[in-house]
Amino acid sequence: MEPVALATERLLLRTVGPDDTQAVYEACQDPDIQHWTTIPSPYLHEHAAGFTGQMVPDGWHDASMFTFGVFPRGRGAAHGPLAAMLGLTRRGPGTGEVGFWAAREHRGKGYVVEATLAVCRWACTEAGIDRIEWRAEVGNHGSRATALRAGFTMEGVQRAGMEHRGARRDCWVGSLLPADLDLPANAPYVPGPAA
Repeated sequence: MEPVALATERLLLRTVGPDDTQAVYEACQDPDIQHWTTIPSPYLHEHAAGFTGQMVPDGWHDASMFTFGVFPRGRGAAHGPLAAMLGLTRRGPGTGEVGFWAAREHRGKGYVVEATLAVCRWACTEAGIDRIEWRAEVGNHGSRATALRAGFTMEGVQRAGMEHRGARRDCWVGSLLPADLDLPANAPYVPGPAA
């Protein structure tokens, strides 16, 4: 699949490439990003180069991971610096998992919520996704707050639900369905009986 660019009222979402390597590297020096995400720690320049030069284009090419850099929109064609990174990884037929981080200086502005909603709408209408999952290690309150503001329904705690830094860890799990975004589903949804 060819990479796509999305625009919101305040943001440009586009794939990242080698020209963005330094910005990715600098943002990922933040201890909070290294602590809560699955990026390598310490995060070296070669990690950023591999991400922008190989991982991102490969994910788009085989439609396994759709990665967007999040940039504040400027006047005309200009845009601001890299504010956040958001990826949607296919987990199975009709299912994707969203993950994100925001550069420290861009937190608290609602950029990641706005970007998440734009990417989820695109995924449901253009990429055949009917269930978008969100996971974060228990204790990552910033990520949880972002998911809740984007409309995710919290489904609970998955014991040993993620591997991080060589250990199994509990994670919060949430989901977003096309109906949550007032969009039609690609496949019918039949909820289970009420308990």
